[in-house]
Amino acid sequence: MEKNTLLAIVLSIAVLIGFSLVQGLIFPKKEPPPQTSGNVTETPQPAVPQMPVTPDAVDTLSDEKPLYTPAEEEVSEERVIITTDLMEVVLTNAGGDAVSWKLLNHKDKDGLVEMILPGSKTPHSFTVALGGLNAQPVSSYFHINRISPYVVEFYRDFYIPSQAGSTGDGQHFRLSKKYEFKRNDYMFELTVSLDGGHSVPGFNFGGSAYTLSFGPQIGPRFEKLDNRYDYRQYVTYTNGKRKMEKIGSGATIISTSPKWAAISGKYFACVAVPLLPQYELNFSERSEPGIPSASRLNIVRPPLNTPRIDDTYRFYLGPKSQDVLNAYNNGNNEFGVRDMHLTEVANTGGFLSPLEKALKWLLVVFNKLVGNYGIAIILVTLAVKILFFPLTRKSSEATLRMQSVAPKIKEIQEKYKSNPQKMNAEMAELYKKEGYNPLSGCLPMLLQLPIFFAMYNLFNNHFDLRGAMFIPGWIPDLSMPEYIWNFPEGARLPILGWTALRLLPFIYVGSQLLYGKVTQTPDQKSNTQMKMMLYVMPIMFFFILYNVPSGLLIYWIFSNLLTMVQQVAINKYLAPKRAAQAAANAAAETAAKVTPPQKKKKK
Repeated sequence: MEKNTLLAIVLSIAVLIGFSLVQGLIFPKKEPPPQTSGNVTETPQPAVPQMPVTPDAVDTLSDEKPLYTPAEEEVSEERVIITTDLMEVVLTNAGGDAVSWKLLNHKDKDGLVEMILPGSKTPHSFTVALGGLNAQPVSSYFHINRISPYVVEFYRDFYIPSQAGSTGDGQHFRLSKKYEFKRNDYMFELTVSLDGGHSVPGFNFGGSAYTLSFGPQIGPRFEKLDNRYDYRQYVTYTNGKRKMEKIGSGATIISTSPKWAAISGKYFACVAVPLLPQYELNFSERSEPGIPSASRLNIVRPPLNTPRIDDTYRFYLGPKSQDVLNAYNNGNNEFGVRDMHLTEVANTGGFLSPLEKALKWLLVVFNKLVGNYGIAIILVTLAVKILFFPLTRKSSEATLRMQSVAPKIKEIQEKYKSNPQKMNAEMAELYKKEGYNPLSGCLPMLLQLPIFFAMYNLFNNHFDLRGAMFIPGWIPDLSMPEYIWNFPEGARLPILGWTALRLLPFIYVGSQLLYGKVTQTPDQKSNTQMKMMLYVMPIMFFFILYNVPSGLLIYWIFSNLLTMVQQVAINKYLAPKRAAQAAANAAAETAAKVTPPQKKKKK
């Protein structure tokens, strides 16, 4: 088998594998949404149904007796605003819930990033439902106790009448929720208290004490979750191991009491750290009006055999920045917590995760030196090329070695062309005798494929690249595709679906074609398969990579340019050897020629 044919086959396989992986990343298969009838799904979902908030609302405990509040305790709705150095939080006394959570240091296209994504109605997060997953959240108006600028408590007394319609006796208890914020911390503390005094010996509402829920969705607002512009993942951390949880159609309960659980987006996350001896978790994706896809986190407290309980939870609601999350590992935070390993929320999984972490570390180091992530990407590309230079040089030397054994290969092919099995055996013996590996020329390119896909994940998920500018006016965000002209709103290019004219993909195609010209060997120029690889593959990848993050194309373009410089230097170094080898091959062909025997003349 010719070296060129083998090279073409190997590269074709590599490109097809790469294409399928990129296609899976950019165009993931969508799961069909559950079929619904009205507001009720056919399959019961593990979600807490919303209840309208009215001053005279009566809270219920699933199918249990209704909860009443004394008429003299009725209050109107009030809102409390907590402003720290990092966020502005709006709380309502309707259930003591959070209705807005804006991050002051992070912008969205509509303003500040809103972490509680609203739908068609006012969202309520950190709700408490007395009972299990199907219980309605408490929605009565609570009393407010503003303890300090960063601490507020909501409380309300309830009683369950001993007989239906009775209002004079029954079991009395108090439900309270206390929020404690820090001035310079994305983490806050929420304490849920139940106090039955001498009236209620324990709390068991339909098999559970209460359910604390976050929802309906973390921000910022998105058009769709396509795994490129944004996504949602569900993560738990137990016994030093991270686990990606799958959301089923039913009420899937996680009973392992993990150290923490998170709803993770592309750049932001909600992480729950229950400081409880026992609890159960549930994630839910039940949609609601105005939200394309909901993401809820439910923490179910088992029945309590005590008249009073104070349950403390810590929640992180903020960016997936390595520096910020690492503060909860080293104790450099206002709560003084350590060894939480929240950085696992920002790390992607898969077998390329270690490579991605190494590239991320290198990118951060270069950015600290130059202060520009675009230049840092170029420096990372240079470092990768320097690392792979020995292999690239060996690949070029292998190509030269191939030229020396080419006449022998041709001889074997001619001799055994009618016996392919014998021909392959003789070729293998020749490679072994000459010490030549036909795959050595492909090795550098094959090894760079994992780096490419690790780079894709890095540029698509690394928080510090969000909004990182390279060239003002052209590449303002390395985590997003650049453009030189945005089509009018709602306009798309037919078939392709493009919404903007981009320049980097065209530069990429030019660099890839030039790269192929420079790195092409003389014996490859006449090979049809190699010509197809040279011209067709860059054009195909042009369409595949048209909407990828601009940082990835910058990496690939400069990788091509640096490889061309490398190849020119290597060609100059190997030029004398190539000339000597060509002369030797010519002499061998001349010596191998046999003059045909002349026929004897008849007398």
